[in-house]
Amino acid sequence: MSNAKKKPKQQTSPKTSPKKSVLASPQVIIPIAVILCCIIALAVFFAGSSDKDSDSDVSNTGESAYELDSSLTYYADIEIKDYGTITVKLDQESAPISTANFVKLAESGFYDGLTFHRIIENFMMQGGAPKSDGSSGTPAKIVGEFPNNGYDNQLSHTRGAISMARAKDYNSGSSQFFIVHEDSTYLDGDYAVFGYVTEGIEVVDQVCESAQPTDGNGTIAADQQPIMTSVKIRTE
Repeated sequence: MSNAKKKPKQQTSPKTSPKKSVLASPQVIIPIAVILCCIIALAVFFAGSSDKDSDSDVSNTGESAYELDSSLTYYADIEIKDYGTITVKLDQESAPISTANFVKLAESGFYDGLTFHRIIENFMMQGGAPKSDGSSGTPAKIVGEFPNNGYDNQLSHTRGAISMARAKDYNSGSSQFFIVHEDSTYLDGDYAVFGYVTEGIEVVDQVCESAQPTDGNGTIAADQQPIMTSVKIRTE
């Protein structure tokens, strides 16, 4: 990710035997061994630190190692400044990786203060981007839990669904998600729904109906983006 020079032959006295190699003496071998052990330990330490920086909760396959209690039902209360709170019931049975990823980020406070940067009335409201745009997310990616990517997730993009946003790559989801304003079932099979709004659908209506996109893609000006003051997780 040289050519060795030929050493001159050493001459020895005919009256004495050749001296033992200095490198073979215990005084030299022990310090060298200690130094090598230190080098190996440091290499392992920094490798572990690097993995943690990128995201220790995601494996090389992109599957979240963040485990949820399968006996519990998880809810997310998404509080939006000047609008109200949207409560979402998460479905870890249908989309365990997406749900665990969302819960992990929410419980760490990742979403607090982020915005909804893309809103299209009668379609959806999208947020969770660190840079408040469509190109940013977390370094770690998760697999797309939807049928066209080999996952048996039958949840549909009906009104109130919460689903993972992604780039062209099926396995490029990270922190961005969207909440469906009106039925958009043509997305089924290509995006991972992981829950539904149980309370606050009127807040979704208000956000989507009052949005003033700057283009056909639903881009919202930075100073007009609705802010998530907090995303709190609770269980039953």
